[in-house]
Amino acid sequence: MAQMTDTPIAAGPPLWLLAELTYKCPLHCVFCYNPTQHARIQSELTTAEWVDVMKQARAMGAAQLGFSGGEPMLRGDLEELVQEAHAMGFYTNLITSGVGLNPARARKLKDAGLDHIQLSFQDSTKELNDFLSHTKTFELKQRVAKLIKEHDWPMVMNCVLHRHNLPHVDKIIEMAVALEAEYLELANTQYYGWAWVNQAHLMPTREQLEEAEAVVNRYREKLNNKCRLLFVVPDYFEDRPKACMNGWGAVFLSIAPDGVAMPCHNARDLPGLDLPNVRSTPVADIWNRSQAFNAYRGEEWMKPRCRTCDDRKKDFGGCRCQAFMITGDATETDPVCSKSPHHEKVVQMVRQAPTQRHVPIIFRSDAESRALHPEQT
Repeated sequence: MAQMTDTPIAAGPPLWLLAELTYKCPLHCVFCYNPTQHARIQSELTTAEWVDVMKQARAMGAAQLGFSGGEPMLRGDLEELVQEAHAMGFYTNLITSGVGLNPARARKLKDAGLDHIQLSFQDSTKELNDFLSHTKTFELKQRVAKLIKEHDWPMVMNCVLHRHNLPHVDKIIEMAVALEAEYLELANTQYYGWAWVNQAHLMPTREQLEEAEAVVNRYREKLNNKCRLLFVVPDYFEDRPKACMNGWGAVFLSIAPDGVAMPCHNARDLPGLDLPNVRSTPVADIWNRSQAFNAYRGEEWMKPRCRTCDDRKKDFGGCRCQAFMITGDATETDPVCSKSPHHEKVVQMVRQAPTQRHVPIIFRSDAESRALHPEQT
């Protein structure tokens, strides 16, 4: 059982529960945020275990529930889980590549009470969409988008942006409008998981980013909210860090396929965390008393630079995973911040990435996962 703390830091309820039902996925995206060691993570929670987790989280005040993965459609019990969540009063969101969402399952999910679907595309062209996912899925995604609209679901279309597709963001927007998406989330790559491994292939130039943002702003005026455009700037191009997850252990609770509970998707990568598991620890104890969820709550963990900064209550010290990956110290100031002594490392990464043509691209797969972590196989 995970270590509990005798002096937990006061926190509100976990408003947003992310149920990562499986790490299995038919796509092999080069920017997948799943952990690169996913191949060693086995023993998925059963239907009954997931239902119990949802009940506990709902009793604590959780209101929104995202079904994610990997590809959640690979779980044959997805419809049952949606039905249970709906009965508990959750607002439910399916985050999917579209693979497996056929007319029969769409009808079952609608009957089960699914509220919302987020559908991912890799690009507006078949060639790049299929290359980046290492699958032939573009035409399937087009069919699924129409299926979503036929069942009167609000649709968020998600497209991860990077060096390869930023130059034609206009075509991505036009595709979203043609498919009648209510929202288009243009989420510039954040460098975790497989995106960290493929950073040299994905990092855009500042010029590319600025040109794409200008295009998005023009379309915002043109569309007048016909399709809401959300443009998420990558951290590395800012001089202040984002308020990661609205603060560590503040509103977000992620449950991995094997039951490991995390304050963010990538917490497995951080050293020194005794990550609890819902199979052995009640969700309320995980949220309120576990060492992992209290590790970076509040301000006591901060180094003086952050603890005395006027922005500490806005950005909460930034991203702990980012700090660790770039500096080797999870308690460091997020290097995105211009006040960080490590900020120049971020500047150099942005500057150098487009020149690193010799670095091989690595597609997410079980084989590559084992190759990246041979000590764990």
